[in-house]
Amino acid sequence: MRPIFFPHEFFRPRAPAAVARDDEAEGTKPILAPHELFHHEAPAAAAATVVRDEESDEEPIVGIVGLEMSDFQVIGELGGGLYNVVYKARLRRCPHGGVFALKTPYYDLGGREEDEAVAAVLRRVEGLEHVVRCHAMFRRNESLRVAVFEHMNGGSLDRALSRRGGRGLPEPALAEVAAACLAALRGLHSRGVVHLHLNPFHILADADGNIKICDFDDAKIIPPGPGSTVYSGIGFGSPEYMSPERCAPMAMAGARVARAADVWSLGITVLHLYQGHCPARPLPSKRTLERLSYEISHGEPPSVPDEDTRASIELRGFVSACLQKCVCTRATVAELLNHPFVAERDVAESRRVLKEVIVATMDKDDY
Repeated sequence: MRPIFFPHEFFRPRAPAAVARDDEAEGTKPILAPHELFHHEAPAAAAATVVRDEESDEEPIVGIVGLEMSDFQVIGELGGGLYNVVYKARLRRCPHGGVFALKTPYYDLGGREEDEAVAAVLRRVEGLEHVVRCHAMFRRNESLRVAVFEHMNGGSLDRALSRRGGRGLPEPALAEVAAACLAALRGLHSRGVVHLHLNPFHILADADGNIKICDFDDAKIIPPGPGSTVYSGIGFGSPEYMSPERCAPMAMAGARVARAADVWSLGITVLHLYQGHCPARPLPSKRTLERLSYEISHGEPPSVPDEDTRASIELRGFVSACLQKCVCTRATVAELLNHPFVAERDVAESRRVLKEVIVATMDKDDY
């Protein structure tokens, strides 16, 4: 199996030989700036390990030399769920700050095969607009991987809602979030990837009002060719955001249906961000997974309440276009990018309002 270290470039020291010798004499590592940490080729003198995947025609990946948890100073915990925890950490001896988000599971979820599946998706989405950047992956021990992501200091939009006391986002800010998510989904789908876990927890913001989606643990690469399918049923994700067709036992989906599932999740997410709570989860303690799946499959799709006089016609139409139960009538990403709620927004005003909202939910420790 190939090592899981990747994407766009690989860690290597850039210090001159004389400096490296001085560092060795002091028992420390050379100072590395963030932009110098990643390089496509390992230095000739480095003891890099090359592992070939005998079943793949791709070029082998060169392993990263010497990256360990001890290279990072953990500043605090950014968040976590049932299976993973994310830390805010600073790369030691980095003169320009070098703050990253380190994501690691609490325990081994699927072994090296699972690690390689996650790595394959992240390689595929590298460099896409509005997708959080993964710089590298390494192992903290024999079984647990650590992914090194860019740090988005505004946190998740779910956190923003919480810090707003459960109040939803203003429509201009929401239109900008929707536009960013659609741009991200357009990029993912163009590269044969479906996210399958989009929700406010997995949409990140920063102090400049930039929006990026994250968490590709449940994402799938759709194999090329007609008739190709991927498993799209209930896994470890958030069932409240799943489309009706995904609630079927052992649900499989081709490219069109899988992409439509991402559109449904976006619709639920937009409605969640507008209302301040998930429309499919008002009473989570009283709703079993089976009951929730039944309601999604057989009930009416969520919508903006008729009595809500604040909601614009454009917002109502956008949510409705996303939440069509039949895949054949559900809007595509391309159609939604041309929907008035997104295409006719005042971009400058939307970005200003979004930035204002995010900054208002941040504190000094976020910077």
